Amino acid sequence: MTSTSKILALITALILPLPTWAEAPEIIGVQAQNRSGGWTFSVTLRHPDTGWDHYADGWEVLDPDGNRLGFRELAHPHVNEQPFTRSLSGVAIPGDLDNVLIRARDNIDGWADDTFSLKLNN
Repeated sequence: MTSTSKILALITALILPLPTWAEAPEIIGVQAQNRSGGWTFSVTLRHPDTGWDHYADGWEVLDPDGNRLGFRELAHPHVNEQPFTRSLSGVAIPGDLDNVLIRARDNIDGWADDTFSLKLNN
């Protein structure tokens, strides 16, 4: 490689956009209420949504073994609404459970590694 080629390669590398490392959605609060039609969960998330190209797109309620009990799809970005809260009603929770996990995802990285543990008040 000539010195001119090396300089051009370096300049190209410097001006090309670098890949962004997405942050996982952060669950900052959960409220749950047991109602006659099932449980209602209100989950507050924070995520650096940038628009349709990268946004928090859902969260789920899991039993302690990781089985899905409910799923809330987030149908659009929340760029100017951070943090934000969305609810899901009618979630059937087995009577013997006193704890559930909440996990969030975004449309780039998928499911976050961290879960939010919530003790249920039956």
